Amino acid sequence: MSPNEAIPNEPTAAAGSHPSRRNVLKGVGALGAAAGLGGALLPGAEASAAPAAEPARIKGKEKSMVNVPFEGFDEVRVGIIGLGNRGGDQAMRWAAVSTITAVCDIRPDHVAETISRVMAQGFQDKEPVGYSNGEEDFERLVRRDDIDLIYVATPWEWHHPMAKAAMEHGKHVAIELPIAPHLDDIWDLVRTSERTGKHCMLLENVNYFRPEMQMFNMAKAGLFGELQHASGGYVHDLRWPYTFGGAYYPEHWRRRWQTRMNAAHYPMHGLGPVSACLDINRGDRFDELVAVASRPKALALFREEDPRVGADHPSWDDDPYISGDRKQVFIKTVNDRFIRVEHDVNSPHPYSRETTLTGTRGSLELDNARIYLESLGHTNHAWRTGSAFSAIMNQHDHWIWPALQNLASQYGGHGGGDFISIFRMVQLMRLGMTPDIDVYDSAAWCSVIPLSHESLKGKGFKSVKVPDFTRGHWTQARPTFDRPRPEDPWLDGDGRPRR
Repeated sequence: MSPNEAIPNEPTAAAGSHPSRRNVLKGVGALGAAAGLGGALLPGAEASAAPAAEPARIKGKEKSMVNVPFEGFDEVRVGIIGLGNRGGDQAMRWAAVSTITAVCDIRPDHVAETISRVMAQGFQDKEPVGYSNGEEDFERLVRRDDIDLIYVATPWEWHHPMAKAAMEHGKHVAIELPIAPHLDDIWDLVRTSERTGKHCMLLENVNYFRPEMQMFNMAKAGLFGELQHASGGYVHDLRWPYTFGGAYYPEHWRRRWQTRMNAAHYPMHGLGPVSACLDINRGDRFDELVAVASRPKALALFREEDPRVGADHPSWDDDPYISGDRKQVFIKTVNDRFIRVEHDVNSPHPYSRETTLTGTRGSLELDNARIYLESLGHTNHAWRTGSAFSAIMNQHDHWIWPALQNLASQYGGHGGGDFISIFRMVQLMRLGMTPDIDVYDSAAWCSVIPLSHESLKGKGFKSVKVPDFTRGHWTQARPTFDRPRPEDPWLDGDGRPRR
């Protein structure tokens, strides 16, 4: 089927049911007229002094998604929107564990290449249908009736309208980071999920990395005692090739966020795993935060001094860079614990997620590969490192890694964590289980972006309340990464899917 052929059993889309892709770009500068934080994200925009209170649930129309399972599927049919650096690479992993029905990108060559690569894997007989007929063609993809899950891997400003469109047309949706960068849009995705009964999930791969899953198991086993504080973030020198190189982000969209808001733009990689350990939204929740930022110096200096950025580079047309090079956000929870979030993609620095966990009986620093446990008799105040550290971590391996390590090695992606996260999401859908990371986790973690921006306005270091996206259900117990290995007909002795 070509992109211009009729869609089978296509329902009529209600006019104005969601913003078009084209109008999103046109409207970005007009966000100052929106309520809440949505209007504070671009230079000159005004916003309310603090996030608005949680909106009341509309009785009979919005229902909590806490502990709501997937329907259960014999096979999961996936549509993919965005086939760039991330989406094109991830498509091969989705194809290994699901059926890809349709793919979409504004570049026809990316669509054709992805279809060819999917078919070359040999897992499905029917080609995915390609959509590349302009910026709004994703709207035709979401209306198909042969898709169960839509995966969104597009520039950040498109995540909200695409995810909302997917849910409004009866699809679950998995979104690359973040689900949305604006608070109003985050709330809209929560409410759309509750209104449609469809799951909206951040595809946070780091939660499935082997060390992070070992850390989770150790926390649940009580090795650290009562958890008191944690840290996590994203410190990654992206200046070249990502920020200025141009090959990874068409039209340099990611760099331009540095001109739009002073915020911790991308905290979820470190924040997600420690939030799971702290039972955020499962007995505790984020209560308030405060942010601090350094001056925005590194990008302009790099542009001026690096010979790879020539006089004709499009960055010279950028608005001034306003996002501080290094941001730290301190989050206090309702139970009086705190998380330190660090974000820096501009400074020369080795990659780090700054992941630490400390309780009444021990501490762990993942990036430094060291652990200190009172139960081991640390009378000399020395960290366990090297082989001693590895031995302790391996004692707490999560079941999913031994079960899938061969496939994780084959399909890769950040050491196999990308494959594990995709396999697990498809597994949960097939078996009719609840998500590991639900819409409320996704909203809370991503809300740090607009809320840190709010805290940094004016003189900065202003305390900002964090909304309760669960609207009262944060004390309710529900499973996450702590579930045992399920009975799954797709897994045989060596952990390979039965296709």
